[in-house]
Amino acid sequence: MSRATKRKHVQKEMLTADWNGPINDQRIVRIVAGRGNNLHEVFSVEDNETFLVSMPAKFRRNVWVKRNDYVVIEPIAEGDKVRGEIVHVLTKEDMKLMKQKGWKKEDNYDIEPNTNRPVVTTISDLSCTDTDTDHDDPSEDTDYSS
Repeated sequence: MSRATKRKHVQKEMLTADWNGPINDQRIVRIVAGRGNNLHEVFSVEDNETFLVSMPAKFRRNVWVKRNDYVVIEPIAEGDKVRGEIVHVLTKEDMKLMKQKGWKKEDNYDIEPNTNRPVVTTISDLSCTDTDTDHDDPSEDTDYSS
């Protein structure tokens, strides 16, 4: 099978798979960062911990994930550092399905602001005071007409 055909089949499987939620010991986790070739650091609210998971060979170079994407993992029993393998990448439709079933997003993890971008303040953020009405200069009260 050619590379393009394989990619087409894997992506089609990801988009049309009838996924109804985690099965058995599968868990939904959020990707925090990429850690090397086909390894991703994930955060699990259930355990309140961060650990590594691997991208299986089937998804490599065919499916891309980025920070804050949600994936379904299957734990690896013999794993010391790498403790899981990605089974399914959740799409927007999967997230809608999970919300309907009552699953809450893992919002307990704080995202640090991007320090590479300058902080922009807009005119509406600035507090402007009207200096024409609040002046206490006694020399302006003096009448020089006489």
